[in-house]
Amino acid sequence: MATNKPTGDNARVGAVRKRSQTLNPTNDRWTKRDAESGKFMDQKADAKPFKGVRKES
Repeated sequence: MATNKPTGDNARVGAVRKRSQTLNPTNDRWTKRDAESGKFMDQKADAKPFKGVRKES
């Protein structure tokens, strides 16, 4: 019998599109940016980067 994947296992398939992240040197937090408008969207509460979002160089 076939089963579905477990929901809520925090596993992402593929990368988040049209977004990137950069390290804010002022407070050492990762900030997410919208690739189309260039506006900053969100900032992490801890020092770890966002999962599945590409990093800007």
